[in-house]
Amino acid sequence: MNRPPPAVLHTPGFPHYGLAWSPFHSNRIALASSANYGLVGNGRLHLASLGPGPGGVPALTLDKFYETQDGLYDVAWSEIHENQLVSASGDGSLKLWDVMINDLPIRAWHEHTREVFSVDWSNISKDQFISSSWDGTVKLWTPERPRSITTIHAHPSCVYQALFSPHQPDVIATCSTDGTLKLFDLRAPAYTPSAPGANNFTTPLTVAALTVPASGTEVLSVDWNKYRPFVLASAGVDRAIKVWDCRMVQLGPDAAQNPAVGGACETQLLGHELAVRKVQWSPHRADMLASAGYDMTCRVWTTTPPPGGKQLLHIHDPHTEFVIGCGWSLYEEGVLASCSWDCRLNVFRV
Repeated sequence: MNRPPPAVLHTPGFPHYGLAWSPFHSNRIALASSANYGLVGNGRLHLASLGPGPGGVPALTLDKFYETQDGLYDVAWSEIHENQLVSASGDGSLKLWDVMINDLPIRAWHEHTREVFSVDWSNISKDQFISSSWDGTVKLWTPERPRSITTIHAHPSCVYQALFSPHQPDVIATCSTDGTLKLFDLRAPAYTPSAPGANNFTTPLTVAALTVPASGTEVLSVDWNKYRPFVLASAGVDRAIKVWDCRMVQLGPDAAQNPAVGGACETQLLGHELAVRKVQWSPHRADMLASAGYDMTCRVWTTTPPPGGKQLLHIHDPHTEFVIGCGWSLYEEGVLASCSWDCRLNVFRV
């Protein structure tokens, strides 16, 4: 079957790290990017829109961009203000932008001591967002306050991603260099007792409601299923995408009193040839997810193939460098965007 070619936006000199579809405008996409692959130099926040191009074929247009002093690693749209979005930066800062205002952010926060690697806006408590950083912490913010509301010492090393549960406002999931996926209840902040020889005063760790030993190596991405509460997907350096049933977790104010280790691996999706950098469940189907990897592909999977059918539904392979991000359109089922170190944003239909 001949698929139409993807709509493409090229941003020369600025490889991409993350993308986000607007929750308010069906055709608007934000792109976080960094010069020199994020190793050194400045960043750029691109705002693009998808519309009819020549001959009615969908095309991407660059509407505007913002320059930043350090590379950008992630971006998230506000859930309360259609024109605002927050970016995560390599200098440890978070910036809030308004697309109606040129050049400069309308607010900035700087508490993380290392690169901020992910940012996520709550779709339940719509005035809150969280960030995760190489400093091992996750911070909870609201745009109106000059400082963070809460800091969670989530992992002893880099927290690649932190995401709000789409079903419960106080629950977040994190993944890390340490090979674990963790669930935290924001209502039950408590610190773990010091291990022998460890000093909790200098290296505290917040108690997780559930710790999932997801991999023997780095877990680079995690996502919540949008239809099945406490089902998550993880992916990382081991090239496998794993689906976890975490329903045994105990939540509430007493979550810190009985932390659990576990999580049942429901299924593994195998096929990526190198590390998987991003995984995201479909907003429209409980069984479908997309992944992006260092093998230069973006892939689409089903967790419930028909008897004799395959889990892998589609491979998108026009990219010529690592595919770092992918994201489903929130409005149009089956429309997926991918972004890459080849400085190209692709939007295509699965």
